[in-house]
Amino acid sequence: MNQQRNKVRIIGGQYRRRLLPFPDAEGLRPTPDRVRETVFNWLGQELYGKRCLDLFAGSGALGFEAASREAARVVMVEKSRKVAESLKANRQLLAAASIDIVPMDAMHYLKSCREKFDVIFLDPPYDSDLLQQALPLLASLLAEGGVLYFEARHWPEEMADWHIEKQGKAGMVHYALARPAVEASL
Repeated sequence: MNQQRNKVRIIGGQYRRRLLPFPDAEGLRPTPDRVRETVFNWLGQELYGKRCLDLFAGSGALGFEAASREAARVVMVEKSRKVAESLKANRQLLAAASIDIVPMDAMHYLKSCREKFDVIFLDPPYDSDLLQQALPLLASLLAEGGVLYFEARHWPEEMADWHIEKQGKAGMVHYALARPAVEASL
């Protein structure tokens, strides 16, 4: 196991430069530093008081970055027990009280969640249809003025319910910031 490969670096905020280990797991690939830097430039460097949902948390790169930038609450949902345990260990390592780890299937979480979030990070396994399954369920979880960030290997086929505010591509990764189309038209 390559020790550097299985670490993610926090790029901003109070945990800046901290390296967090994560386990080998199928489909687990942290959002690259360059992409995270762009996303947090789009969102604003400070997320003070924001409630964030990191669905399909994986390495936790996006959720830990949000917590580092003073988000009031970060919920990380991860199905793999081994990966969720790693997220819990990293939360403890950082003493990040604002982070809740939910060891649960992301689609089950979406269907049962009644909480609202200011920022939702959606980065499902690339070779799955989970992005298309999750998109229709997310608008109801966004607080007024909330925003969705998503990553995918291929641009989603159905985005009619979403207004894309910003988008980019890094290597094979497409990523975007979106708001519900209804809200964007007001």
